[in-house]
Amino acid sequence: MWEQNFIETSRGRFEYFVRGEGEPLAITHFYMSFDERGNLFAEPFTEHYKVYLINVRGTGNSAEMEDDKQFSFKEIVKDLEAIREALMLEKWAFAGHSTGGMLALQYAVDTPASLTKIVAGCTAASKAYASHPNSIYCAKNKHFNRIVEIMELLNNPDTAREERQKLDYEWALMSYHSEEKLKLALTRPNSGRTVGRNLDYFRKVQVNSFDIRERLKSIHIPTYIFAGRHDAQCPVEFGIEIAELTPTAKLTIFEQSNHNPFIEEEEVFKEFLQLT
Repeated sequence: MWEQNFIETSRGRFEYFVRGEGEPLAITHFYMSFDERGNLFAEPFTEHYKVYLINVRGTGNSAEMEDDKQFSFKEIVKDLEAIREALMLEKWAFAGHSTGGMLALQYAVDTPASLTKIVAGCTAASKAYASHPNSIYCAKNKHFNRIVEIMELLNNPDTAREERQKLDYEWALMSYHSEEKLKLALTRPNSGRTVGRNLDYFRKVQVNSFDIRERLKSIHIPTYIFAGRHDAQCPVEFGIEIAELTPTAKLTIFEQSNHNPFIEEEEVFKEFLQLT
């Protein structure tokens, strides 16, 4: 189990969970709420780092959202900086998957002096991924109408817990290359409950103004990008784009993975981390 902690910062009180030893590394996600079970993306990092798994504002037991503008990537980066300073860490590494990867990129272009490196995967540097026909978030994709229904139901507080679990499974299944791998993942300790308000802001507001592609050219810290060849959320083309635009980037493509290579190709992913 991960160790629960709280920290008072200049921007409010935040909940985080710690595991592992070594160089400090932070992990979070835009709309997931974590608990003592940790997270399957964060777990392999604990073999190399002291990992701080953070609940951003509006998730878990962290500070409440007072204004929707506090949901923005730039404001979350400011919260992360406040947490780092309160922990009295001069610098730390940051790793993110999916929207967490977008946060990693935003962090690297906004406050690079606070970072030793970033690891970002199955992600994109702009809203363009949602217009790619291979993305389930594109209106031309066969799963689009259903995924919109799922997100609306998850954002509805009246949706029963049992129904939420079914919806989460259906959404996850679209993002796995193999249902067998998804079923295996569900047998392991994991947290990352979808928080409806955060998800709603991301898809209706934040992502619509997101485009930091030109700013990636200014990144000078070590940058490790990974992508799943069959990613149905952020198609592999967008991981390739990030790597091509970022001078210090090293790209790894997981050939047998959809959106979750840290589970779908677990041993290969661990080998990838050894190179970061």
